[in-house]
Amino acid sequence: MTYAVIYERTGNGYSAYVPDLPGCVAAGAILEETTIDEGRVGDASGGYAGGRRFYPEPTTVAGSIAILV
Repeated sequence: MTYAVIYERTGNGYSAYVPDLPGCVAAGAILEETTIDEGRVGDASGGYAGGRRFYPEPTTVAGSIAILV
């Protein structure tokens, strides 16, 4: 399954989260170290779903728009 990951700049670095997996978050000083990958999903979410290997179907879709200023 493929999940959307949202990356945001913070006051002192970056954060990332997976909307479909509550508690699955990451943070880092630079964007390149703020990653959520397959190995980190279990770590960042505390073993999502209580350590079981059940993951919900992804429902979040992210996109982008261009705004001319």
